[in-house]
Amino acid sequence: MRGAALILALAMLVASPTLAQDSLPPAPYAYQQLDDPEQEAQATALMHTLRCLKCQSQSIADSDAPMAGDMRHQVRTRIAAGESPEQIRAWMVERYGDYVSYEPKLGANTWPLFALPLLMLALVAFVLRGRLGRAKGEGETGSKPQ
Repeated sequence: MRGAALILALAMLVASPTLAQDSLPPAPYAYQQLDDPEQEAQATALMHTLRCLKCQSQSIADSDAPMAGDMRHQVRTRIAAGESPEQIRAWMVERYGDYVSYEPKLGANTWPLFALPLLMLALVAFVLRGRLGRAKGEGETGSKPQ
């Protein structure tokens, strides 16, 4: 009984920061657009190329997760401060890793993303060539009907 109470207390301690984060009000620019339409267009275009780390299948522009709101706030604040979208992307990648970007750059960690599809196509072509060549050869050497 005492062990169960201890586990419950530990679980509450671990879960409380997570629950508290969802109860915080959203960052000011999470849902508020910038006053300058050109800056807002830059921010929106960039937000569509950054992945929500909580949802993982949505961009931060499309996600309603609190973390995506914080990321939108960061993008808009930095655009308003005069940073370029590429500088902001580099900062996001540095902070959250390559996974945050829907447009990964070719580098030491990402080259397999670019090389594996080409290797798979070469393998498929090799297998098809072998099978089609064998089928063609069997058709030519087969017995003639009498």
